[in-house]
Amino acid sequence: MLRQARADDVDVYTRLWTDPEVRRFLGGPVEGGRLRLRQQRFAGRPRVFSVTRGQDCSVIGTVALDAADRCGGRWEMSYSFLTECWGRGYGREAVAAVVGWVLDAAPAPDASLIAVTQEANVRSRRLLDAVGLRVRERFVESGASQVLYAAGGTGLTAETG
Repeated sequence: MLRQARADDVDVYTRLWTDPEVRRFLGGPVEGGRLRLRQQRFAGRPRVFSVTRGQDCSVIGTVALDAADRCGGRWEMSYSFLTECWGRGYGREAVAAVVGWVLDAAPAPDASLIAVTQEANVRSRRLLDAVGLRVRERFVESGASQVLYAAGGTGLTAETG
């Protein structure tokens, strides 16, 4: 289930932001002042969803949408999940739900969405392929090869080759 992130989710979000394996392709763990700022500001932000499971609705991850600086301000999706939940289909289900929501909520052809991941992040790339996003562009950012995926009317041309 997806719901708006709440202040009482902070412990799980802190685990996501500080776990070296979760942050492996995201620039490493968040620390110090940056961590405290995130802890203070994440709850209540529009389009930041906590992913929950089970009868107790325990938080296992997050999917967020932000207006992207790249690609003309289209929606950019990001996500992360606790490592103990990897490989169980939770990410695919939650990300697919958000993709569907974005593409259904906006009038076509304006409905569009992008996601960027490091080329080396094979798990994330498989997830994005599985939910129907397609590779549109490759580039280097922060010293690493990146892959931009897109769905909907992005105005981007498909990668060739």
